[in-house]
Amino acid sequence: MGTANAAEIRNEIERANQKFMEAFRQGNAAGLAALYTENGMVLPPNHDSVEGREQIKDFWQAVMNMGIKSVKLQIGEVEQHGDTAIEMSRATLYIEGDQEVDQSKYIVIWKRENGEWKLHRDIFNSNLQAQG
Repeated sequence: MGTANAAEIRNEIERANQKFMEAFRQGNAAGLAALYTENGMVLPPNHDSVEGREQIKDFWQAVMNMGIKSVKLQIGEVEQHGDTAIEMSRATLYIEGDQEVDQSKYIVIWKRENGEWKLHRDIFNSNLQAQG
């Protein structure tokens, strides 16, 4: 399999992000977890690492249970390194009624697994000032 060009990789990551946003909007935590590699990890702020699809599913379900109804992902940059890609982008979180509650930045290390780009390492943090 040849190396895809930068625009093709960006388009593939964009399609995967569309699947992520749609699964989130549907409240489908299992669907979100399926977008990660088998040994994928979420590295949320103020929380221990979340590893493996089952734990990732439980993590995203807990986020949804807190009232987050949807997320908007906006790609910033994507850089490919063989079967790995690095995405640095922004996310906006919404509660009921499309009310914005948080903006964050994130980095995802993507891995090509069985011909599909999957989230492998997912780290994010809020742009909001810490309350204290």
